[in-house]
Amino acid sequence: MSLIAPTVEAWFTQRLMVQMEASPRTIASYRDSVRLLLAYAQERLSKPPSRLDFADLDATMIGEFLDHLQTRRGNTARTRNARLAAVHSLFQFAALRHPEHAGLIERVLSIPPKRLERRIVSFLTKAELEALLAAPDLSTWVGRRDHAMFVLAAQTGLRLSELTGLTCADVVLSAGAHVRCTGKGRKDRATPLLPSTVQVLRTWVTERRGGPDDPLFPARGKAGGRLSPDAVQWAIAKYAGQAAQRCPSLRAKHITPHVLRHSAAMLLRQGQVDPSVISLWLGHSDPRSTDPYMHADLDIKQRALARTTPPQVRRGRYQPPDHLIAFLEGL
Repeated sequence: MSLIAPTVEAWFTQRLMVQMEASPRTIASYRDSVRLLLAYAQERLSKPPSRLDFADLDATMIGEFLDHLQTRRGNTARTRNARLAAVHSLFQFAALRHPEHAGLIERVLSIPPKRLERRIVSFLTKAELEALLAAPDLSTWVGRRDHAMFVLAAQTGLRLSELTGLTCADVVLSAGAHVRCTGKGRKDRATPLLPSTVQVLRTWVTERRGGPDDPLFPARGKAGGRLSPDAVQWAIAKYAGQAAQRCPSLRAKHITPHVLRHSAAMLLRQGQVDPSVISLWLGHSDPRSTDPYMHADLDIKQRALARTTPPQVRRGRYQPPDHLIAFLEGL
């Protein structure tokens, strides 16, 4: 019998924080996953989390917990897999400290992730994007802030966390204008800015008058803190509703900040930019992450279709019919 509590504490303090130097976002995600698992086990076994041992968290219990996430909590398969990844990481660490539980741990580690549905990414057309960017009220401070923020997001494809994490020093508007950010995996990248984006940001930065370490897009007023992700999501949903009055096709789309990221990628894809460059632009660790944009781009498929010859059709140049016969057939 081995209590799991010391292992959980060591996993966070020694493995994740010290050895792996995991990001705060990763630690928070793993913390939430373990907390949900312990709460589920406590409810099932009527046993406080600090008294749970490895025998309580066997493969059967973990499997039931994963089913509970989807059936009772309504989590998607993607969220389920994220919770399972946290459990796997914990048990991989436990395998080194508790070889006496090797069999139990191996059975937990053998639980496979669920296959995900590969849906076509949602993105905005040029007309839809223009309608959305025109929605903020530029006569108000909040409207000018949101307009600048969404213009930047639509051009650079920054993730929501990258967008809200920007400081005033991260934007360079002189020669070689660009924006710097730290993305997933602590990868730093710089993204060039279009002249139109530079113009919008220059106007905003002049009004913002923040210090180098101040948020580029503060919550409220010049002294406000960082915008929360929920605030940005709420704002873009509000503007999408307003923009739908001008562009009805927006009513059929669920607009989120990530849709702006997809839209930026699709503009690059439609401009026939190499997928490896798009991957670098978006901060992807794997160039294959850009494949969904190729699947969503109908123009690529139309060009491929135009190069094919229908079955049972002889190749050759088109020859118009005799003009007299064509005239008679047209009567």
